[in-house]
Amino acid sequence: MRRFQDSRGTLWDVVLGRESWGASVALFVPPTASGLTVRQAPLQAVAQDAAMRELENMDDAALQELLDRSSDSQEGMQ
Repeated sequence: MRRFQDSRGTLWDVVLGRESWGASVALFVPPTASGLTVRQAPLQAVAQDAAMRELENMDDAALQELLDRSSDSQEGMQ
């Protein structure tokens, strides 16, 4: 997990997630009681260890781009 502050100043915990069909995604988990929903964006890597390295190697600009193209995650609503 890593903590990321977006361009609006919102803090997110970014963690590796997996879709039911095996695709790796980055999950952006907002702070508790923020009113925001969990967001997700697909990663290029498929294998879990490669996806973890992909996330670890992203700088803040790359994480912002990933967040910008993310969508609401059903994962965070269960």
